[in-house]
Amino acid sequence: MFDVFGSVKSLLKLDSVCIDNNVFRLHYKATVIILVAFSLLVTSRQYIGDPIDCIVDSSIGGDIMDTYCWIHSTYTVPDKLGAEVGSVVPHPGISGVTSKTDSVKYHKYYQWVCFVLFFQALLFYIPRYLWKTWEGGRVRMLVMDLNCPIVDEDNKCGRKKLILDYFVSNIKNHDFYAYRFFFCEVLNFVNVVGQIFFMDMFLGYEFTTYGSQVLAFTEEDPYNRVDPMALVFPKVTKCTFNKYGPSGNIVPYDGLCVLPLNIVNEKIYVFLWFWFIIVSVISGVALIYRLFTIFGPQIRTHLLRSKARLVDTAYINTIANKCKVGDWFILYQLGRNMDPLIFRELLQDLARRLEGRDAV
Repeated sequence: MFDVFGSVKSLLKLDSVCIDNNVFRLHYKATVIILVAFSLLVTSRQYIGDPIDCIVDSSIGGDIMDTYCWIHSTYTVPDKLGAEVGSVVPHPGISGVTSKTDSVKYHKYYQWVCFVLFFQALLFYIPRYLWKTWEGGRVRMLVMDLNCPIVDEDNKCGRKKLILDYFVSNIKNHDFYAYRFFFCEVLNFVNVVGQIFFMDMFLGYEFTTYGSQVLAFTEEDPYNRVDPMALVFPKVTKCTFNKYGPSGNIVPYDGLCVLPLNIVNEKIYVFLWFWFIIVSVISGVALIYRLFTIFGPQIRTHLLRSKARLVDTAYINTIANKCKVGDWFILYQLGRNMDPLIFRELLQDLARRLEGRDAV
């Protein structure tokens, strides 16, 4: 029984090793969970519920019209979006095409929302997958249960010696390791900004201003405002079904289609607009911070000192002067995962080794 408990405890320790940072986790954890949850929500409404209901002449079956309009898309007339409802148009953007100047906007992207959201979640996980592959469990192997405050003294000394031997023999050879992590951070930023423009293209170039228009809409006069969500995700649209008449002529039938699924879609994309803007800003600030750490040795020294406040400043300066960016990054990662007291002892012993003295 105790062996089983010890095994579970060991697994929990291994899983608690952190190889990235909070901004990184904002991409592959928080954003991926949000996108997958939204994808499942839309899927349940689209394939289990009733995503479209069309009103059409009784000579055409309602199920046939629903299926046809869902497959071949529906449309609205954007020029009539601001027309008075009830006297000029029956619903916002619903009107007959009376002249060649009337523009028609077809809506077919709502069929693909669930798939696109899931695809976006995969894109957000790619930098994490790359980093986890490149990292290869190095931090986990170096920590070796030293993240626990209660460690047997003999085991602690032996594991510290292994870390010191590894670090001294590989000093100034960790830059490639660190720069691959920095590359993944850049990839995170490029991904979130690129996905903003991808969603803009997917939604007919309406997404980049979607959130700001919704905010402006809430402050306008309720009787004279145009709902931007009705432009991107209309709840009522038109659909034309062509059928052969009794004499063999083609007879068009216009139908009004209610899209209850768009009530969910519009809320999802309003949230995603704000979320992606926040994540991109945070990621951009994180990249600026990363540039300072790469080109600012004093900043690296300060950050290392913040992870080892109990260590004498002279030891920290010795390590900072002897190490390059990659070495600092490895030590900083160890400081985030190891017990503070054990990390203090490790840095003290490392400084002595780097000065040419044996670790005490």
